[in-house]
Amino acid sequence: MTQLQQLAERVERLLLRHEELQRTNALLLRQVESLGAERDSLKSRLSAARTRIDHLIDKLPQQAAHAAAQAESPPGSHPRSGV
Repeated sequence: MTQLQQLAERVERLLLRHEELQRTNALLLRQVESLGAERDSLKSRLSAARTRIDHLIDKLPQQAAHAAAQAESPPGSHPRSGV
């Protein structure tokens, strides 16, 4: 086999590999777009859920909200704990 034939075969293999990589890249780009859209949708749903929770918290009576805030504070941070 001549050197020119070997070079031609190698170029053909490189072209095939290049086409394969282009197809793979296109598939990956579509996947990235799809995942980005899914992420945006999840962020939107999370924001809506936070808004609903904040609205529900605002509806709680003040006394219940105060009790909930105390329950969330770390042990020993209560002013009457003597610490």
